[in-house]
Amino acid sequence: MTLDVQYEQELKIPVRYVNVPKNAVITSNEIDTVRVVVGDKGITLLALLYGNSDKCIDIDFDNFARSNGTGVITNSDLQKLISKTLPASSRIVSVKPEKLVFYYNYGEKKKVPVRIQGQVIPEPLYFISETRYSPDSVTIYASRKKLDSISVVYTEELHYENFHDTLTIETNLARLSGVKMVPNKVSVCFITDVLTEESIDNIPIVGINMPEGKVLRTFPAKVKITFVTGMKDFQSLTPDDFLVVADYEEFSRSESTKCNIYLKKVPTAIQQAKLSVNQVDYLIEEQ
Repeated sequence: MTLDVQYEQELKIPVRYVNVPKNAVITSNEIDTVRVVVGDKGITLLALLYGNSDKCIDIDFDNFARSNGTGVITNSDLQKLISKTLPASSRIVSVKPEKLVFYYNYGEKKKVPVRIQGQVIPEPLYFISETRYSPDSVTIYASRKKLDSISVVYTEELHYENFHDTLTIETNLARLSGVKMVPNKVSVCFITDVLTEESIDNIPIVGINMPEGKVLRTFPAKVKITFVTGMKDFQSLTPDDFLVVADYEEFSRSESTKCNIYLKKVPTAIQQAKLSVNQVDYLIEEQ
């Protein structure tokens, strides 16, 4: 008697896109399942829930693709397709989503780099010295307008804290409407190093914008730079990795016997670089 009573039950029905031309690429993250609330007798719903049914909704590309690179399956079309998978006695109460939309193109694509989004913060006294992606770029398929507007794709939001060893994460790429990414997931490796405060002496001061035939002499001629970096990176640093300058166009207009000096080039692996002095005595000599 219980199984003969009318009930309502949500069912999940797979969606399959068929008759897609070989030269067409569906670029959207198309929905692969619809949720349908069905009303029928308990015995029928039981068979639908636990039967070995392989029924699914076939979306015929030729019937629904429009010339503008999109395809729309309306609610009424969805209900007609769903009805074919149900017994004649079943009635459809609701369908979610109410309609399906897909995007396609004929092979237009480009390769773009991958970047992370979110916060990845190691323990105090550690920092991320290098981030490696595998792969470091992916191929995206989309409309020409979308392709022109995308220069990079991002991972899903990452949130990791308080680690000190190398951290490797497998992550999906953040979805973009109407864009297919191949592959759609990447491996990101965060390489850590210990922060240390160090210094390098004997960095020469270089005159820039000097008139022809004139030479800058500074006292001292070389300076020291202090900075924060990783232990591994410090071992490979040399004075040639830095550039300290004095600008003739600036000090030639000043009446002071001292000139300002500036740190113009530092390696990307260092932080908080500071000169030991910001001004030095100078002379201009003729060559």
